[in-house]
Amino acid sequence: MKPDLNDQFKELQSHFDGSIITDTLHQHIYATDASVYRELPLAVAFPKTIEDIQKLVHFAREHNTSLIPRTAGTSLAGQCVGEGIVVDVSRHFTSIVSLDEKNKTVTVQPGVIRDELNRYLEPFGLFFGPNTSTSNRCMMGGMVGNNSSGTTSIKYGVTRDKVIALKTILSDGSKAEFHAMSNEEFSRKRKLESFEGKIYNQIADLLQPETVQQEIKNEFPKPEIHRRNTGYALDKLIENQVFKSENNADFNFCSLLAGSEGTLAFTTEITLKLDDLQPEEGVMVAAHFSSIATCLQAVVPVMAHDLYTCEMMDKVILDCTLNNRKQQKNRFFIEGDPKAILMLEVRDSTREGAVKKAEALIKVLAESQLCYAFPVLYGEQINQAIELRKAGLGLLGNIVGDRKAVACIEDTAVAVEDLSSYISEFSKLMDSYGQDAVYYAHAGAGELHLRPLLNLKKKKDVILFRKITTDVARLVKKYKGSMSGEHGNGIVRAEFIPMMVGEANYNLMREVKKTFDPQRIFNPGKIVDTVPMDTHLRYEVGRKEPKIKTKMDFGDSEGILRAAEKCNGSGDCRKLPEAGGTMCPSYRATRNEKDTTRARANALREFLTESDRKNRFNHKELKEVFDLCLSCKACGSECPSNVDVATLKAEFEFQYKKENGSSLRTRIFAYNAKLNRAASVFPWLTNTVYRDKISSKWLKKYLHIANERSLPPVSKKNLRALAKKYKLKNPPRPIKSVYLFIDEFSNYLDAEIGRDAIELLQALNYEVLFVKHAESGRSFISKGFLGQAKKVAIKNVETFKDIITEDRPLVGIEPSAILGFRDEYPRFVKDVAAAKILAKNCLLLEEFLD
Repeated sequence: MKPDLNDQFKELQSHFDGSIITDTLHQHIYATDASVYRELPLAVAFPKTIEDIQKLVHFAREHNTSLIPRTAGTSLAGQCVGEGIVVDVSRHFTSIVSLDEKNKTVTVQPGVIRDELNRYLEPFGLFFGPNTSTSNRCMMGGMVGNNSSGTTSIKYGVTRDKVIALKTILSDGSKAEFHAMSNEEFSRKRKLESFEGKIYNQIADLLQPETVQQEIKNEFPKPEIHRRNTGYALDKLIENQVFKSENNADFNFCSLLAGSEGTLAFTTEITLKLDDLQPEEGVMVAAHFSSIATCLQAVVPVMAHDLYTCEMMDKVILDCTLNNRKQQKNRFFIEGDPKAILMLEVRDSTREGAVKKAEALIKVLAESQLCYAFPVLYGEQINQAIELRKAGLGLLGNIVGDRKAVACIEDTAVAVEDLSSYISEFSKLMDSYGQDAVYYAHAGAGELHLRPLLNLKKKKDVILFRKITTDVARLVKKYKGSMSGEHGNGIVRAEFIPMMVGEANYNLMREVKKTFDPQRIFNPGKIVDTVPMDTHLRYEVGRKEPKIKTKMDFGDSEGILRAAEKCNGSGDCRKLPEAGGTMCPSYRATRNEKDTTRARANALREFLTESDRKNRFNHKELKEVFDLCLSCKACGSECPSNVDVATLKAEFEFQYKKENGSSLRTRIFAYNAKLNRAASVFPWLTNTVYRDKISSKWLKKYLHIANERSLPPVSKKNLRALAKKYKLKNPPRPIKSVYLFIDEFSNYLDAEIGRDAIELLQALNYEVLFVKHAESGRSFISKGFLGQAKKVAIKNVETFKDIITEDRPLVGIEPSAILGFRDEYPRFVKDVAAAKILAKNCLLLEEFLD
């Protein structure tokens, strides 16, 4: 049973610069990461200073609890879930401290985003090489904790290779800086009377014996596998002059702390080695293969070339993109029906040099007779190919129902020369379990990403979860590989570390943990002394699924609960504006996890599952988490799992209002189309009232609108009136006809934009048609007035169903209005088939032009 420390947390908060939150909402949204695990923390802390972290360490020691460090929370193995205090450094520890341009090093706090760092470094001609698929939101603290690598590791190595120094807080609350040191400096450290000195002494005593070092060399993964994170990196720690290694390098504890998942010390500052920006000109050879076997046979010979990436995708991933309209343009380079493609990139300072390298690569491929085509890609084409690969994986994971692609064996790495044989055996093993093998590999690094499809709500699949992972662990051990290449051990793989490195080395790791953290306050249960991999799962096994009645039809997701469960925690909603897209605007404003798409989906999942109330939506915590959602619909297209929070929020608002009613302000915004219609009768009077300081201030106060915000002026002439005039300007011989949806926002507030859209389409030789239709209903949907929204949807489907076709689409200007046809209308109407055909042929203006 968890201790009740609320009074103690209040006392701690009184002299804490940051914030400590113990409410139910934050406990639930920090209970999960991107893994299959769930543990409710005692509290979530947002330290602002190093002293805050020290206070947390002392608090944990005094009250026999633990600290779970967390940055973006995108861990796939359960590294940042736990019962103690989740310490989120992503809010305040976000500074780039200093840059040493001459020595090519940078010092950062752990909450700095990887891509944000590289944008800062670009003007200096430098960058941080390791590049994960989450690089637009993952943070340096997490990259160090996991020893992350990504697609560039064959050229630039892994995070461990880049860490020069770490400033940390030790488990006694003292500060310690770890960096490279000679044998003499190491000896001086051993003489310190402090806890730090004790660590140096005990580690030296543990690792000095030759028999211990030999056991490490015998049992650890092959050293040529550069992606290896099997427990603590003792094999790297003994490669220096202190332990009389053939490698006469300096000793550096950073090689141990990188990949330690926050279990040994709490990092507050990181100094990294940088690389020169990669050569500007890139050329990619997309080698096509008729079988997986021939593809893998090609890896060793192509790796003899100066490759920057060597990535593999198979037919399953490619086929996922076949019927995806957005990805059609990215399939331009696919020839025939390849079983696998190797994406091989070479770079040079000049286009000629890059082409020459590509030609040499093609010559080797042609002579091998292993592949049947090798299209060459340049510039933006390379980005399109990379986007296709990413999209295929996203679509692969977007499965309706309780069977999900589960991360457990997706991180295995073997030596490149063993890859072909390993995958051959791996495939047979997957066949024996009835699992379709999907080959998504960092082929040049010997790493394979594959997730079995399992329903972890069912006992038989949980048993299979363990069996598959155990059998793969045995296979990896046979090839002396690493069970974790880059995603970490966490809960899911740590149980298998004794098998991977032997009991003697595992006990050595336990001693290392005990040396650094005798009270087990830093992220306990990870790497050593872990819980079984099939415990603390996100879903209760064998539970009776709650049946939840909704106003909208969520049949496409098998109900609203499963619609929320589609969120896998990947955290794409935490990306910043510089990364492109618009998801999620409220998070970008607040930088609070509470305001992410992920938090909203997780909170809804938690309360719909756990609530004992008749109306499971009736929780103030859900009201709080949905409050800042703008219903902008960006998540519906940008979330890789297609978690449409705007639609989830609409249903929540409707259900919550049943019990709590709605305010006048909410009703005014819901009926804004009618109010704007009235306001547009005398636009000059309306706009005068909106602009006048006194009247606008009164209006904003009455409607609870921020005083700093201006009220939107009404257009002098509405768009419907303008459209009548433009009907006469349609081209005499148009190439196509389109219907323009005159939404209520464009009609009354942005008629000029609507006019420009009509003029543009007509100038491009399109006939623009208009029909009398209802408003979009977006305001009703956003504010949870679903009865009114349903009436609007029925009217619009009836109006358009017989006139809109693929050859004569419905084009819209305002995204949230036109997207209602696609996302919500099919959930409201009885004639779902007609609504879906209509939805398929509704396009935003920019989509139509594209």
